[in-house]
Amino acid sequence: MSPMLRGLAAALTLCCCAPSAALATPAVAPILTTADAVDGQTWAQPRIARVTHVDLDLVTDFDTKTVSGTAALDVRAAPGATEIVLDAWDLTIVSVTDADGGKLSWALGAADGDKGAPLTVQLNSARRIIVTYRSGAAAALQWLPPELTAGKAKPFLYSQGQATLNRSWIPTQDSPGIRQTWTARIVVPDDLTAVMSGEMLTPTGEAAGPGKRAFRFRMQHPTAPYLIALAVGDIAFRPLGERTGVYTEPSMMDRAAAELVDTGKMVEAAEALYGPYRWGRYDVLVLPPAFPYGGMENTNLTFLTPTFITGDRANVGLVAHELAHSWSGNLVTNATWNDIWLNEGFTSYVENRLMEALYGPERAEIEADLGWDQLQRAIASAEDPSVITLHGAGTGVEYIKGEAFLRTLEHAFGRARWDSYLRGYFDRFAFQPQTTAGFLADLRAQLVKGDADLEAKLQLDAWVYQPGIPSGAYHKPSPALLKVDEARAAFLAGGPASAVPGKAWTTQQWKRFLDGLPRKLTAAQLNDLDGAFALSASTNAYIRSAWLELVVANRYAPGLASLERFLGSVGRGLFIRPLYIGLLKDKDWGVPLARTYFDQSKTTYHPSIAAEFERRLKAAEGS
Repeated sequence: MSPMLRGLAAALTLCCCAPSAALATPAVAPILTTADAVDGQTWAQPRIARVTHVDLDLVTDFDTKTVSGTAALDVRAAPGATEIVLDAWDLTIVSVTDADGGKLSWALGAADGDKGAPLTVQLNSARRIIVTYRSGAAAALQWLPPELTAGKAKPFLYSQGQATLNRSWIPTQDSPGIRQTWTARIVVPDDLTAVMSGEMLTPTGEAAGPGKRAFRFRMQHPTAPYLIALAVGDIAFRPLGERTGVYTEPSMMDRAAAELVDTGKMVEAAEALYGPYRWGRYDVLVLPPAFPYGGMENTNLTFLTPTFITGDRANVGLVAHELAHSWSGNLVTNATWNDIWLNEGFTSYVENRLMEALYGPERAEIEADLGWDQLQRAIASAEDPSVITLHGAGTGVEYIKGEAFLRTLEHAFGRARWDSYLRGYFDRFAFQPQTTAGFLADLRAQLVKGDADLEAKLQLDAWVYQPGIPSGAYHKPSPALLKVDEARAAFLAGGPASAVPGKAWTTQQWKRFLDGLPRKLTAAQLNDLDGAFALSASTNAYIRSAWLELVVANRYAPGLASLERFLGSVGRGLFIRPLYIGLLKDKDWGVPLARTYFDQSKTTYHPSIAAEFERRLKAAEGS
């Protein structure tokens, strides 16, 4: 390590090792300097020079679908550092200056796919730099025309930054291990409202020239940059409690608020388990249906798909999941995307604990058992077993295998001891990045304490670094789902669909039933199910998508109209990805249909989803 690196690393080590009070917020968040914390998905060299704070001043242009303005970056540099490297993806850089307006030399390197390009700035002695720029076809931003919104009258813009997309509209060091505080001033058309994942400073906006108004925000806690999020549109607000509320389009407000009525209770339940909520308010934004995920845990303001709204609060586990990220993911964050299970596995476990606290053990058991089912299917269907790991996976298995791992640890240590550990873990590493090795070291120090027999029993390294599931995994079958299995068996044995007690089932029970059916059924069986329960017309996206997987697998013609409507009205990858994949497996019949449906619907999908499906389609058409 060079003297320059040693100088900064020493300061970082002091910051990392200092004992943290339960509610303390570091003025500058530490970075990790171990080899496993090096992020290969950023151009940044944070041990030489790193961003600690960002001030955005941006104008949104719905005609050109761009944002433009300035990003002022505070820099912490090692002694002798002469430059800082930022991430930029399809950005037009106009100028870079120091805080006094003096010009700084800069160079934009060659782009490397989704990694974007390195923006290298010569610092001279500057420790604050101002980048003037505008975005291109930003991969993080989706600009919706009015017809793709709920109200059909005004356009809508939202961002989705995870994992490495925010560099397409913010020139900063876009790595989860380089936490930054931030402020923003966002100028929008005066008939629209801007919201962001920080404290709202101007609820009604302020004048910003003819036909414009500006909204101001701030985030005073150091935050992973992928969590900086923006939405602009015809957005209303309704409080749900003293520190919770919902933003959405006015036409969606009543349904959204009714579905979210338990949000305040969720926050209280999470605090009782894992300590204070540290982000001020917990509000949610219910987006138009093009949003590609179930939810996104942006600090202060969770983004949610409207597909969770079914009128019976059966799918508010999604809200519990995103809230849980306020501890696992936002408070303690994976240092690199190789360790995403530290976000998602922990959060899936915490989600289940919240569902138990609010809705009782039976519902929590049902949802945990469904996760176990999903894990077994992932293992059985994996062409490459190495993807069934936690460290370095990034395949979705990190949610369900991580949850199973932590549930096994709870069972091994006992709930009281495990809860005490987990609460302490969030306190010890609050506002810091974390690695798999760091978590395992802390677990061993706090709970294992050198007990060789316990270490052998837990198989910690096997859980996180090896494929598959260790033999000691804990799983408790749900009695309620076993009854669903009995109903499915009776139906497959020739019983009528009318004998299936589906009208009394929850979403989760229907998922168990449909996901457990053979992929090949007779037309008579499909007709019977659809006739008895109108599955093709279901307004519950979870049920409908599971049903449509069977429609695709069986070339079930009566269900194709429903499939076409669904793919044209929902942008959530969880629901539409398996449908497209199913179609693409059938070259003669499915691939042409997939092309037709995709060409009709691609403008309603987030750019990242549309690009993924275009690649899949071209590969299938060329094979």
